[in-house]
Amino acid sequence: MITAEEIRNRIQQKAAEDAEFRSRLLSEPKAAIGQEFGVKVGESFDIEVHEESPSTAHLVLPMSDRLDVSELMAAGGEGDHDIDDGYD
Repeated sequence: MITAEEIRNRIQQKAAEDAEFRSRLLSEPKAAIGQEFGVKVGESFDIEVHEESPSTAHLVLPMSDRLDVSELMAAGGEGDHDIDDGYD
């Protein structure tokens, strides 16, 4: 099964090559990813897409390890999305 990192790489590559996809990804990320890659992103799973500029950079921190398994499952919608996050 494809990992979350591989999905991110594919999305970034597609956005770099396809201006229309990039525009849809910025405005409606779930729909753009679903249509392009044939995956269903659950309602309880959020995707935020940010575009860097010459004066702005974005830093993404990993999830806090202070959440227990039940909290992680609740945050992720208990399998409500079909994208493999790479964690077992």
